Amino acid sequence: MKFTKMTGLGNDFIVLENLENKELEYDVLARKLCDRHFGIGGDGLLIVEPSGIADIKMRIINSDGSEAEMCGNGARCFAKYVYENGIVSKGKMSVETLSGIVMPELIFENDNVDKVRVYMGNPIFRPDLIPVKTDKNQFIEETIKIDGRAYTVTSLLIGVPHTVIFVDSIDENMIVNVGPLIEKLHIFPRGTNVDFVKVEDKNNITVRTWERGAGLTLACGTGACASAVASALTDRTKRDVYVHFKRGDLYIEWTSDNNIYLTGKAEKVFTGDIDIV
Repeated sequence: MKFTKMTGLGNDFIVLENLENKELEYDVLARKLCDRHFGIGGDGLLIVEPSGIADIKMRIINSDGSEAEMCGNGARCFAKYVYENGIVSKGKMSVETLSGIVMPELIFENDNVDKVRVYMGNPIFRPDLIPVKTDKNQFIEETIKIDGRAYTVTSLLIGVPHTVIFVDSIDENMIVNVGPLIEKLHIFPRGTNVDFVKVEDKNNITVRTWERGAGLTLACGTGACASAVASALTDRTKRDVYVHFKRGDLYIEWTSDNNIYLTGKAEKVFTGDIDIV
């Protein structure tokens, strides 16, 4: 099987083509291929499939075998891959995902794809759609308790569910201990991604995300969007911000007409062949 390893600021993916719609056990493949000791290593698989409603279809399989509705970093890597491999020839394309159509736009430098700007849709705050179990109309700046400690959180849907916590400093020990407990908290029936956000100033935030089904990742595109929206919504920042991760930055625009755009780099790491045993 041929594969390509891609990364968006360290959020890494294994891209596989299945343009013939073959029956493949993606959950089994993901657990094998994403293993960083016995496989290729990655946060998930990006599957290239044909679409009847868009230029191309993207499926995202997390490293634990579960399927995600959407992934911002994955969408950028996917768009770069399908363009550079001649699958889609448009500089602005439509991509079918489980959360709907996204619209990546390629940004070139010296005829090479340098960055990708992705229309990510609109943030959704309705608890029944996120979903989160609550009797409130929205779950903004609400209190949850983990091991007897209270946390103020904001939950929203950016293709996938996200829960944002504002912190004074980024503490990875806290993230790996608290993140999985919030991910599987009973009020989130489908689980949630958890974003830990430090506000630097009105134009900049630093984010680390505990991803549902993948764990602590170096970057998360939908997490960047959720964190930017939650920051602006609570008057901590402006509506357009730079989101800083360990390996680089994303630029998030939340426009006055409620659209979200994500811009950042996507890179090919290597290509190869692997025998599935």
